Amino acid sequence: MRVNKKYSCLPAEEKGIHIINIRAIEDIGYDQHESTLLNSLSKNPDADCKYGLYFRDGKRKVDYILVYHYKKSSAGKTLARRAQQNDASVRSTKQDQPLPGKGVQLEMGDSEPHLDYHEDDKRFRREEYEGNLVEAGLELERDEDTKIHGIGFVKIHAPWNVLCREAEFLKLKMPTKKMYQINQTHGLLKKINSVIQKITEPIQPKVAEHKPQTVKRLSYPFSREKQHLFDLSDKDSFFDSKTRSTIVYEILKRTTCTKAKYSMGITSLLANGVYSAAYPLHDGDYEGENVEPNDRKLLCEEWASYGVFYKYQPIDLVRKYFGEKIGLYFAWLGVYTQMLIPASIVGIIVFLYGCATVDENIPSMEMCDQRNNITMCPLCDKTCSYWKMSSACATARASHLFDNPATVFFSVFMALWAATFMEHWKRKQMRLNYRWDLTGFEEEEEAVKDHPRAEYEAKVLEKSLRKEHKHKEKHGYFPEETANKWRQRTDKEKLTWKDRFPAYLTNFVGIIFMVGLTFAIVFGVIIYRISTAAALAISSTPSGRSSVRVTVTATAVIINLVVIIILDEVYGCIARWLTQIEVPKTDKNFEERLIFKAFLLKFVNAYTPIFYVAFFKGRFVGRPGDYVYIFHSFRMEECAPGGCLMELCIQLSIIMLGKQLIQNNLFEIGIPKMKKFIRYLKLKRRRSLDHEEHMKKKQRYEVDYNLEPFAGLTPEYMEMIIQFGFVTLFVASFPLAPLFALLNNIIEIRLDAKKFVTELRRPVAVRAKDIGIWYNILRGIGKLAVIINAFVISFTSDFIPRLVYLYMYSENGTMHGFVNHTLSSFNVSDFQAGTAPNDPLDLGYEVQICRYKDYREPPWSENKYDISKDFWAVLAARLAFVIVFQNLVMFMSEFVDWIIPDIPKDISQQIHKEKVLMVEVFMREEQGKLQMLETWKEKDKTKGENCNNHSPRLSRSRSGSLSSCHSYPLDV
Repeated sequence: MRVNKKYSCLPAEEKGIHIINIRAIEDIGYDQHESTLLNSLSKNPDADCKYGLYFRDGKRKVDYILVYHYKKSSAGKTLARRAQQNDASVRSTKQDQPLPGKGVQLEMGDSEPHLDYHEDDKRFRREEYEGNLVEAGLELERDEDTKIHGIGFVKIHAPWNVLCREAEFLKLKMPTKKMYQINQTHGLLKKINSVIQKITEPIQPKVAEHKPQTVKRLSYPFSREKQHLFDLSDKDSFFDSKTRSTIVYEILKRTTCTKAKYSMGITSLLANGVYSAAYPLHDGDYEGENVEPNDRKLLCEEWASYGVFYKYQPIDLVRKYFGEKIGLYFAWLGVYTQMLIPASIVGIIVFLYGCATVDENIPSMEMCDQRNNITMCPLCDKTCSYWKMSSACATARASHLFDNPATVFFSVFMALWAATFMEHWKRKQMRLNYRWDLTGFEEEEEAVKDHPRAEYEAKVLEKSLRKEHKHKEKHGYFPEETANKWRQRTDKEKLTWKDRFPAYLTNFVGIIFMVGLTFAIVFGVIIYRISTAAALAISSTPSGRSSVRVTVTATAVIINLVVIIILDEVYGCIARWLTQIEVPKTDKNFEERLIFKAFLLKFVNAYTPIFYVAFFKGRFVGRPGDYVYIFHSFRMEECAPGGCLMELCIQLSIIMLGKQLIQNNLFEIGIPKMKKFIRYLKLKRRRSLDHEEHMKKKQRYEVDYNLEPFAGLTPEYMEMIIQFGFVTLFVASFPLAPLFALLNNIIEIRLDAKKFVTELRRPVAVRAKDIGIWYNILRGIGKLAVIINAFVISFTSDFIPRLVYLYMYSENGTMHGFVNHTLSSFNVSDFQAGTAPNDPLDLGYEVQICRYKDYREPPWSENKYDISKDFWAVLAARLAFVIVFQNLVMFMSEFVDWIIPDIPKDISQQIHKEKVLMVEVFMREEQGKLQMLETWKEKDKTKGENCNNHSPRLSRSRSGSLSSCHSYPLDV
């Protein structure tokens, strides 16, 4: 049996920073380190340990918590186990404990029945893993005597030497003693800035980190050899709680426990149920009378409260508490919300312009004028009768609110707004990188992201074991040396595209199926609209038939909304499963692939109904006497006489507002509270009825265990990206979209903040320089928005037909006669058999010619009902507008991108200044070393001269010391 080789923490001057030296083994021995503090403790809460924030000695801070489930079969067994653990902890020699199932008696005694194998296996793995953590330098303390029955906690503390070692390995930038003055504005700019600060002072959060700073500490990657450069006056606060938990988490990820050739890190241990949870602690309570001041309480008061919705976010404090990645998310959300303010103002102005000019709009006035007596063709076969165009007056007037010349200007404005927003965010991101010492982070990011995921390592191990088994079957048994060589060779195994081909095929088929499912649901809603419209036309009263279109549209949109919300949750789970079966190598690859799949599915899910109304509805209807049918019975839908833009506005507004209200707000509030309540009920059932135990105050780690685990930022980003699409993609049809997005985001920021501070366990801080793949998605949506808005204005609205009529066909240069120009005539005698109205005299008179919206030849023409020349003229104008609009707006966007520098000038100057100052610091240090060397050389010369004045015998006796004196400065 081979011996388990665990961590070997070697001196830095001998072997540098040694991370891991673990070999997979067949049979493992479990070692008990003599300094391990893993004995079960009887909890006695007091002020010294601040109710779980410190170890029992009240000095060592708890940096991380591991949680596990355990079973107590009886009190006797528990006492026996504690006694044996106490005996093992005081032994001076290490003792191997065999695994269960190997023919060796367990420590529970011969008379006891064999316990659950899986429980024993988990316990042995925990013991080995925690022993490896101790060998890595961490200090542990176990607590099983808690109010939560059957739950044990392992408290982890990282001592100073471990923090220094890991900070050097992770290249964490820490503040040095050197401070420098930040360049300040002068003259007029200084006065303007001071006035702005005074005006905005009431909306600034009352936190120290948010105040403008005039001096900054020079930062440098931590090095144990250069500790004299750093400000170590207070070692307890030099590494804050966020940094300490990050360091401990890095150790947990790379520390493994090995059993039967299977290497497991903390992620695999959590997945296999060896540990049930792992998380850092919150800084303390956020509410109560006698709560000590802490960052969590400050965040709750100045950030995670609806009462401070009008204030800026304390982004620096958010970053200090949660880390750079979460800080960047909230900074981006804040910038996005601020940029929505001018967009909302312009959108309101465009909407008010439509309201002010609705009575002056000649086409809608002509449609509402009953004197025109325009008789329209039936909207469905048999059951529908002829109808007056004036009955669609309300729809025509409402369409003008969103279909007017100002919407074209607003589309151009929003395209430039999107480009300005992206540039503004890049500049803001650079300022945060400078303030948070993230400049030059690429090298560190490359080193971190290459760490393989536990699932990938398990898959590679499975592949190598399969190859080894095949090799054994082929060549028979081979000796140990050959097996070791084979394992060294299989350590270099990796997953190829052939290994992943089944997963890729499943992904392709799964995504195609999901997209097809979305299209099928949209098609089903179309069938619902057509059939419902026909049914209401039969049963409704004459007065109610005018509202059939609005009723069908509203109910169909609500059905679409419900389906979208349900499928959003389903697609999120499917995207994660499809990504998991791909087994990406690193966490970064996993996150990017998950984001791509989830965004693709949710984008199609959210926008397919809107795309249908914008670009397909009413395009393939046919004409009276030659309609297009679905299943030979349902006629395709037609747009209203005022166009489909009004219906597109209704569709967009209901889906956008419904998603924001139900999915983004109610779900985010209701689901976490429901889960928390369910966990509370479960724990209440398992809780002991002992009154003394019930009256104990919970420890910090017990309270945090009841919180919801952090699930990542992907859902938060996703809902904002989908909203960004609603704001930009179809903004020509709904100018008020930015306003509703702004109102939602004001609530969303505080809602997310409250969730992070009060509802979620504290996430592990992750360093990040930018928002990653989300920036590319935003840029893609911005480019797509230009194209879609060009087509919406050109093909969905009547903007281009109005321009063509005004400049080509109008006799007096006005819009009078435009409605009649857009309508074609149909002779009712040309109806197909069985499609004519059952009641042709419904209007009180016999109809011979009815009108329909299309550009076709009249029935008295030689080529009756063929497409007319007007259609081709309008189509040419529409395509020309798309090309001109798209290229013009793209050029203007690129110009905005070019004219605004990515890095603010003052930040680039400060970064250059930091580099110069760092060079000066090191030059002074080198000069000091050279001066010391010169001083030592002078002393050596003096000693050498004194030695030459002595006798030869004495000189020979001191030659060794002389040579060592001369060699000493070289070592230094």
